[in-house]
Amino acid sequence: MAATTLWTRDFTLVTVASALGAIGSIAGSFALSFLVFDETGSTLASALVLAIQLVPYFVVPIAAAPWMDRLPRKPFLVAGDCVNAVLYALAGLYLMRCSFSYVGYLVFSLIISSLGAFDELAYNSMYPKLIPQGMEQRGYTVSSMLYPVMNVMMMPVAGVLYETVGVGWVLVAQGCLSAAAAAVESRIRVREERRMGGERASLALWWADVREAARYLRGERGLANMYVYQAVTNGVASGFAPLLVAYFSTTPGLSPALYALFSVAEFAGRSLGGVVQYRLRVPDERKFGICFGVYNLYELMDMALLWLPYPLMLANRAIVGFCGINSATLRQAAVQTYLPDELRARMNAFEGAIVVAGRSALTLVVGALGEVLDVRACMTLAAGCALAVCWATVWRARADVRRLFVASGVA
Repeated sequence: MAATTLWTRDFTLVTVASALGAIGSIAGSFALSFLVFDETGSTLASALVLAIQLVPYFVVPIAAAPWMDRLPRKPFLVAGDCVNAVLYALAGLYLMRCSFSYVGYLVFSLIISSLGAFDELAYNSMYPKLIPQGMEQRGYTVSSMLYPVMNVMMMPVAGVLYETVGVGWVLVAQGCLSAAAAAVESRIRVREERRMGGERASLALWWADVREAARYLRGERGLANMYVYQAVTNGVASGFAPLLVAYFSTTPGLSPALYALFSVAEFAGRSLGGVVQYRLRVPDERKFGICFGVYNLYELMDMALLWLPYPLMLANRAIVGFCGINSATLRQAAVQTYLPDELRARMNAFEGAIVVAGRSALTLVVGALGEVLDVRACMTLAAGCALAVCWATVWRARADVRRLFVASGVA
């Protein structure tokens, strides 16, 4: 039976906890990114930090997911935020009293990213159980909008705090916010089960669980093709960032400030799209068509972007933001509802690993193409390849992909 309200006690608590975590994460990440450049004066040093932070998102979920599918996930989520709180507070106190160490910061980044990957997996695996039945579309609209809204609100505040109180106090504040998030999460009353079945934890049991999930994915053609396309489109999009920076830095009449307005236009589109998605219920039989249409539109918009006059570029990004949040919400709600609860963490781990691998590889490929091709031609070619992959995966397996949306019965 469908629920009549989304904002139950547990959903409200997880949303408040997510907002607290997002506020701290945005402020802390902003401060640390500027700290690294201020201390080293090197863009390569900053890029190396970003590269290191990707590694745990490939390794940690695969290692932790089998246990999260066998044990209650709430303790994982609360414990992760508690450890985060301690580490950020200690890092802030250290920077108040000691000089910056780049090598030390690399180690700190690796640990924090590992905790972030762990926390994200626990959250994504438990979140569907906190959404009332029949409210999945609205629930995932809220989660999709939360971080972008917090980002727009907190970025100016983070800049002021960095200049006035310093990075040490910002990190201490982030530690306090993580502790508050853990306290809120601890009050969630979700019902979870232990699935050890009398077996003891062991490497053999872990490996058997990984193989079970791999067999399940091989039998789910729709999921597998969706994961492949998401890896390609996310990887290509990541590769566009340095191309856009280069284009706006070297093209007469354009500037980094004009490029920064892209994020404003996209946020405006996402916000409007989020409102529409929250208020409207999309019939199950139309969800696949909407998502596939958006995927095509998204790649075509990227292909055309740099050939347009600047005002139309902004309109392009607003349309991408509007359509993107609608397709992302429908896809995420459908997939997470479709997955069996006892396999959800492992499937999320596989998806995350596939997407991270795609982002890592294709960011380099697109960047390398940008060295030998005109930036506009490079972006058009890369987006065209992503469009071809969309047809070769999502459309080719359309019967199986459509089943994800219909079988889930997401409202």
